[in-house]
Amino acid sequence: MAGYVATAVKSGSAAAERPRHITEPRIVKWALITVALLFLGFLLILPLVSVFVEAFRKGWEVYAASLIESDAAAAIRLTLLVAVIAVPLNLLFGLAAAWAITKFQFKGKNLLITLIDLPFAVSPVISGLIFVLLFGAKGWFGPWLQENDLKIIFALPGIVLATVFVTFPFVARELLPLMQAQGTLEEEAAVTLGAKGWRIFWKITLPNIKWGLLYGVILCNARAMGEFGAVSVVSGHIRGSTNTMPLHIQILYNEYNFAGAFAMASLLVLLAVVTLVVKSVIEWKHHQQQLSREGET
Repeated sequence: MAGYVATAVKSGSAAAERPRHITEPRIVKWALITVALLFLGFLLILPLVSVFVEAFRKGWEVYAASLIESDAAAAIRLTLLVAVIAVPLNLLFGLAAAWAITKFQFKGKNLLITLIDLPFAVSPVISGLIFVLLFGAKGWFGPWLQENDLKIIFALPGIVLATVFVTFPFVARELLPLMQAQGTLEEEAAVTLGAKGWRIFWKITLPNIKWGLLYGVILCNARAMGEFGAVSVVSGHIRGSTNTMPLHIQILYNEYNFAGAFAMASLLVLLAVVTLVVKSVIEWKHHQQQLSREGET
């Protein structure tokens, strides 16, 4: 560890002693910093602050009443329920897909990688229309669903399907580069020592990817709770039944209920802030773990 610190100090000293003619002028540095701060201030910080200002404009009592109102409470419960269902499903899919792509050779691997990226390229509204085409009253499976009294569109299953489709790349895309960089040497060594599949996964693969896995789950959860386009198409906008938090915000805003709309929006912002805090903690722990490993070597 002492050698690592000494090397870091020497590197920092060398960087500090670089000739001035190969560094950027101070005015360029501060100009770039100013532009970045102005950009973030006007396009990120100011809008977020305005959400909380509008949410509390009429006082704490109105704010609290807007959140505990029956339709608002139903929207919060539905959003959390959809996330609780969609995120574990995407966790299983992302883990299985990344494991298959990085650990095995098979035909169609490039096609699978392309399909994983499909939700990034397809509009969420189109994603919702796909499920309407499949499961709607006049869709491919619509008549069969009606005969068996099964409801997917304008119900919880449709909302979950649309959310899963939009969010399923996040876990896989976080794991793919990590598992590709790690390779298969450790797993192959475990096989030669007599270890079996699940033991290899729990003792070798999972510990090596746990930080990337948690990071992917956090991003997936954030997108699942904030998804609007695909859910809007398949939900039917039924108040107190199929409205998630983003859809409820739209309805309140269209009804000029600005206090309620911004109160719900502030709750979504708080959830996003919590997500960012958890993400930062995970990144910090991962960084500390890497430093400790480098110090040991």
